[in-house]
Amino acid sequence: MQPQSTVDLVMCRFKGVIYHKALKRITAIYLYAPCFTGVEVESGEFWDLVVLTAVDEEQKRAYELQIRHKCDRKEIPLGIQYHVIADPPGRKIGNGGSTLHSLQLLNDQYGEALSKFKVLLIHAGGLSQRLPNASALGKIFTALPMGEPLYQMLELKMAMYVDFPPHMKPGVLVTCADDIELYSTSESVMFRRPGFTALAHPSPVSIGTTHGVFVLEAARDSEIRDMEYRTCFQYLHKPSVQRMHKSGAVCRNADGDFVYTDSTYYVDYGTAVILLNLFRDIRPLTCEVDAYGDFLQALGPGATVEYTQNTANVTKKETSLMEIREKIFYCLRGMPLNVILLNESKFYHLGTTEEYLFHFTTDPCLRGKLGLLPAAFSVCPLEVSEEMAAPHCVMHSVLHHSASVSEGSVVEYSKLESAATVGTRSIVSGCWVEAGLSVPRETFMHSLSVRLGGGTGFVTVAFGVQDNLKRSVSSPADMKDLQLFGAALDHCASCWGLCAEDVRFSGDGSVCNLWDCCLFLVCEDLKCSFAKTLEMVWAVLGKGKVTLPKHTKRLSLREALQNKDLEQMLEFRKTLHEEILQAG
Repeated sequence: MQPQSTVDLVMCRFKGVIYHKALKRITAIYLYAPCFTGVEVESGEFWDLVVLTAVDEEQKRAYELQIRHKCDRKEIPLGIQYHVIADPPGRKIGNGGSTLHSLQLLNDQYGEALSKFKVLLIHAGGLSQRLPNASALGKIFTALPMGEPLYQMLELKMAMYVDFPPHMKPGVLVTCADDIELYSTSESVMFRRPGFTALAHPSPVSIGTTHGVFVLEAARDSEIRDMEYRTCFQYLHKPSVQRMHKSGAVCRNADGDFVYTDSTYYVDYGTAVILLNLFRDIRPLTCEVDAYGDFLQALGPGATVEYTQNTANVTKKETSLMEIREKIFYCLRGMPLNVILLNESKFYHLGTTEEYLFHFTTDPCLRGKLGLLPAAFSVCPLEVSEEMAAPHCVMHSVLHHSASVSEGSVVEYSKLESAATVGTRSIVSGCWVEAGLSVPRETFMHSLSVRLGGGTGFVTVAFGVQDNLKRSVSSPADMKDLQLFGAALDHCASCWGLCAEDVRFSGDGSVCNLWDCCLFLVCEDLKCSFAKTLEMVWAVLGKGKVTLPKHTKRLSLREALQNKDLEQMLEFRKTLHEEILQAG
């Protein structure tokens, strides 16, 4: 079915089918997503398996619980198998290691039948340290301001790729949980070639420095179409601008220079078998393998072994990495890298607080194409004027008619009582905000339920939206070099009546960063937790004083996540859901 000429989002549910298309002049997306209301999918119409990866068994449990709830509420397709596969315990293995581990477990379970399956593999593991409101329940369950009930990334991912399975040979489509690809084509995207087949998007040269970039082989003709099937001479992983020019990756059109960057790729079943044989040779993994940099750099006629020694883009340098990379290279060397150029496409990343705020409030492009709303599935009396440069975004929340949310801010899964206010460019997630309380501008606040000592408590964490939670110092004595709300951490401690020695870090204290800094009180109820943490924020900003009891239990965000009470957090969302339905 072809895109229609319209600029509106159209979403109609009928007979167990969701019909969803969004078009905006030149760039268009057309999504036809069957069975999103719980009707069983017939064989061959959709994915046979949908697989989510998880960083550990606890995250796996969280994902399985949410998928089960979605199936019970008939929010996602039925009649297909959903799997959540946790990474093995021990060292981190990266998304490449997760890909290999998942293929092995699927092969163990399905055997020869796997050769007939079309598999959607979504990398959803990780702690989401740059977007902490997704840490507890997972990036793949990030809310989107559209739909009733609210859509999450899982539904959008399946909708975006819904046209792929009927035009795909058995194999695996590999994608990530925190990106969105919108595209327009005059015909269906086909995945029928052996080897690897990657989607490619035209992007500014500067974007190429943080993504994978394709150096294309010469085209047979010079005609530019909305979709082109090409082959890749060489894949560059996060290259410099100079290297992109030198390698011939830079293209030119009427708007200037650009490159083709990566997003999602497909491997046919025969190639999956090769990867399985490779895994048997290199397991157990003792280093992080990148599903993009370590696999795709080995492909194409221009691939050379030199990349295996380059650790410039490696987060943690393990002694075994070079050896593993060489084995991957010699296993995949000579294999083609097919590329599908989606010339009318756009790639969006939602992995950081800045990206989250920008795309949901400020960016008219994504909001226009997907029909994102300033208030979705909420009791929200707020109005949006055309003069607003960055409307607010309220999702699955209940707001008193006198509450207010400033421009450029996001409120999700929360309740705001009378006269509660949220400042500009802030994020409030999972919170119950008492009457009259005010959240400062550029503040991130997120409440979690935790289970400690057999009982349930509540912790609200708070950071500046631009704070770097991953930045570490060598010891607690250097905490002055960590910044919280623009202030040195030791100064923040003094604002709360603590000295530097009173501040501890998770575990053995060897990792000293904001993620592991034990600052946040455990309270008996959700409202109290939010209010106590908000007092701490205002004290750092110079308004009010707080004296924290030195011997009261305080948790880091890491510890709160390790002790999270999933059922209680989901129960609060269910309560909001019922209140929203009653108000409607």
